[in-house]
Amino acid sequence: MIGRLRELPSGVWALGLVSLFMDVSSEMIHALLPVFLVAVLGTSATLVGVIEGLGEALALVTRLFSGMLSDRLRRRRPLVLAGYLLGTLSKPLFALAGSAATVLGARSLDRLGKGIRGAPRDALIADLVAPGMRGAAFGLRQSLDSFGAVLGPLLALGLMALTQDDYRAVFWCAFLPGIAAVLLIVFLVREPPRPPADGARTRGSIWRLRDAAQLGRAYWGVLALGVVFTLARFSEAFILLRAEQLGTAPTFVPLMLVILSLTYALGAYPAGHLSDRIGRARLLLPGVLVLVAADIVLAAAGDPWTVGVGAALWGIHMALTQGLFAALIVDTSPAYLRGTAFGVFGLASGLAILCASILAGLLWDRIGAPSTFLAGAAFALLAGAGGLMLWRMRGGREAG
Repeated sequence: MIGRLRELPSGVWALGLVSLFMDVSSEMIHALLPVFLVAVLGTSATLVGVIEGLGEALALVTRLFSGMLSDRLRRRRPLVLAGYLLGTLSKPLFALAGSAATVLGARSLDRLGKGIRGAPRDALIADLVAPGMRGAAFGLRQSLDSFGAVLGPLLALGLMALTQDDYRAVFWCAFLPGIAAVLLIVFLVREPPRPPADGARTRGSIWRLRDAAQLGRAYWGVLALGVVFTLARFSEAFILLRAEQLGTAPTFVPLMLVILSLTYALGAYPAGHLSDRIGRARLLLPGVLVLVAADIVLAAAGDPWTVGVGAALWGIHMALTQGLFAALIVDTSPAYLRGTAFGVFGLASGLAILCASILAGLLWDRIGAPSTFLAGAAFALLAGAGGLMLWRMRGGREAG
């Protein structure tokens, strides 16, 4: 497993480090934002769900067009750079926000940047590695990204203590690691040589939705399963609200994201490497069961320690499934439509996460916090059933 790390191209490592620095920047804000909205700006949990859902939906819908554009232009790096630059420029707006509307605008700009860079970056990683190393490559990027998600909340926690709970000062500091991410792209990320263009595939308009028709049935099966997974995995903001609800001081709320991200970071590369060896589908059911366990623990929690256990289980679930779906998308789509494949998957997931986050907020406000997590567990079980059905339909063979 360690030897496989050395075999990964330097471009994959560079993109992983870019993700690490940007996630430090984003999670310094994200770890505090739900409590900032509720405790400082006086918004409701439903509005938190709307802001989170709209932001994530915008990011994932944008992936459709940026992915298609990277296929049509046959260039990925400029879009990756533009996306990370937009994300970095959004950070000062959080510090200046005086209303939920301003936070929504800042969050939307941040997620727009994520949407622009997401599909081209993942397609670029696929372009850089051999088929037998896809799981390891996506696992490494997810792992480094998640270590950034560990460091971000820890920095937020330390800065909150140093500034006596000054949310805006922490938001200003989040600008710096974003700049580092942009500089890494400028100096270290390069595109591999690409084969000559096929005129039949490249002529016409930049965005052609009919290109999606060339994606095969195996890909659409992966997409359908991914949508149900997304419905089960609403925004992690509700884990933070659960911790705050059960008595966690605002200074220590980011620790829940630290716990989640640490288990995610430690598990993502081993899970990706394992999927290269035993097949992707065999890790789906364990991922579902861990998510169900996380939701049940969070629903039943009566103190912050139990919320921490739920957050750890949530991170293990992410490690088992997130890089796995990225590799499955590449396994089941043609090379010349990789950007489109990631983009279409993002569009479907964006609509799902918007619905999931709004539903989670409504359940929280109208019935209570446990109902939010129990609904997530129900969708997770549905995803598990769908995964088993897909596996049996393919006769126990690996997708793609």
